[in-house]
Amino acid sequence: MPLSPALTTDPSPEPSRPAATDPDRRAGRRVDLVVVLLAVTLAGWVTSGLWADPNQRAVAVNSSDQSLFEWLLAFGAHALTHGENPLFTYLINVPDGVNLAVNTSITVYAAVFAPLTYLIGPPATFLVILTLNLVATAGAWYWFLSRHLLAPRTGAAGPGRDAAGAAGGRLTPLVRRRIAAGVGALFIGFAPGMVTHANAHLNWTAGWLVPLLLHWVFRLARPRHRIRAGIVLGVLVAVTFSIAAEALFFTALACAVFLGARAWHPARRAETRELLPGFARGLAVAGAVSLVLLAYPLWLHFLGPQRFHGTGFSPTIHAEDVAAYGAYPRRSVAGAAGLGTRLAANPTEENSFFGLPLLILAVACFVLLWRRADPARRATLRALAVTAGVFTVLSWGPRVKFLGMFPGIPLPYALVGHLPVFNAALPSRLALVVGPVLGLLLAYAVDTLLADPPAPRRVRLGWAVGFALALLPLLPTSLLTVRREPVPTFITSGAWRDYVSPGGVLAPLPFTLDVTPDGQRWQAYALAHRQGEFAIPSGFFLGPGGPDDRGRIGPVPRATDALLAEVGRTGEVPSIGPAERAAAADDLRHWRVQAVVLADRIHGAKYPVHHDALLRAGTDLLGPPHRVDDVWLWRVPSA
Repeated sequence: MPLSPALTTDPSPEPSRPAATDPDRRAGRRVDLVVVLLAVTLAGWVTSGLWADPNQRAVAVNSSDQSLFEWLLAFGAHALTHGENPLFTYLINVPDGVNLAVNTSITVYAAVFAPLTYLIGPPATFLVILTLNLVATAGAWYWFLSRHLLAPRTGAAGPGRDAAGAAGGRLTPLVRRRIAAGVGALFIGFAPGMVTHANAHLNWTAGWLVPLLLHWVFRLARPRHRIRAGIVLGVLVAVTFSIAAEALFFTALACAVFLGARAWHPARRAETRELLPGFARGLAVAGAVSLVLLAYPLWLHFLGPQRFHGTGFSPTIHAEDVAAYGAYPRRSVAGAAGLGTRLAANPTEENSFFGLPLLILAVACFVLLWRRADPARRATLRALAVTAGVFTVLSWGPRVKFLGMFPGIPLPYALVGHLPVFNAALPSRLALVVGPVLGLLLAYAVDTLLADPPAPRRVRLGWAVGFALALLPLLPTSLLTVRREPVPTFITSGAWRDYVSPGGVLAPLPFTLDVTPDGQRWQAYALAHRQGEFAIPSGFFLGPGGPDDRGRIGPVPRATDALLAEVGRTGEVPSIGPAERAAAADDLRHWRVQAVVLADRIHGAKYPVHHDALLRAGTDLLGPPHRVDDVWLWRVPSA
């Protein structure tokens, strides 16, 4: 989530530009095609391990989140096509339900891709969206850089000057050479932070939303388009809230930091005073439109049932290690060569990991651009540096962590981490703003080095070597995948309907959580294949009940699900007597369970699940089971 040079107005006339010739247009289209093909190739390569069998392959380090997003696609499509509420459901976490407005609902994706979900199933649809996200992110940034933002203009106005021509002037490319835009866009689209979140995060890989948001934010400064820009921006805000609310917050925060730092520069203060009233009016239109569209989701988020404030994740643990910025990610060429590190909280959160050569190259690019810029352009460069610096420091969390150790040095995040919205975000993810800022610097630098007249050959060769040393080690490798257990025939055949009434409760063993996500996978299959609805007692979601009234993963456990979860994890069956059987009967009544099911094969997202121990524990608690297809089933008499 980056910032780019903002729109400006300049009373001086726009210098004439030579009309593009047919060879120029053909060359531009060739670059467009190359960038798109590279984006498609890289996206296909990153996700290649899943394409072999989308229904039975899963991301090795994060199959739980993959199962959750597959369920969200199936549930969202079912809710929208059956007139149900897509933001609150009682199909999981019976009897309390789940508030999806405080989770990542991806309702827009569920609606747009509902036909595909019904046609090919949630796992394959998940894979299509994940791959398209990566392609679209690189493509959107390429469009943003090469087509529709103000460029430094040349000619009478002087090189490197930010301008928009006359008030409300036309939009021109941010960089003059499409190859420079391609370098920046491909880096942003496949930066370490994007690749690490390709481990099943459909929200964070939707980076294509950010350049669209920025484009319409900056169009608010154009007098003739403020109302239209405000309306479009408001709609985009609502869409982004549905897909990636945390990313929306980071983008808004980054815009505020960038525009504030840029406006504070003496060269921009007069311009800011001139543009601010109109910009504020356009922003008010955007705010009004987004509030109308988001009125119900926001009410659910902050005031609705099953809400919570702040996650249960520690901001100290989920913060970037200072050394991580100079380290290499595991899913990269450097990581494959053994240079990867384990400085992240988990493999899906390598949000910086740029490598020391890239940091050195970024500083060199900044110096190059600074030396060639006039005061107005330096205001933009300084604002980019301030934005990168602020988000780098915030990503370090409340206190310094270096190589996994805590020297005890407090940081600014400690002052803001308890504030609303901040307390629901992970500080390490703030580093995701830094990647696009680096991509902008790379694009600017390439554009400058290819300028007319070009730099001496020896200088360009030195820069080419620098870019290669910085970027080639960061080329992504494909995601690690693992085979997961298929949905049992008991579900795929629809046999479950003989034991559970429509909308009734079926309890898979072990109870569904992030580490044992099969229950939601079964439910997603039933919904996507129009078999009808069954509910489950637990589930993988964020809800209330965490420490200090914060959120937690899944419901607060009761005696029975806690016992069975421990049996599945350890393989040890405790002594089960009348007290445990009475507690199980009480819990099953509380959940309104009609049938308890243990499949022959169970997918454990973090560890192997002990099937035989669960069968013994289930038998001790509930009596002998019945054999139905490929599951063991216990009927639960109604109260």
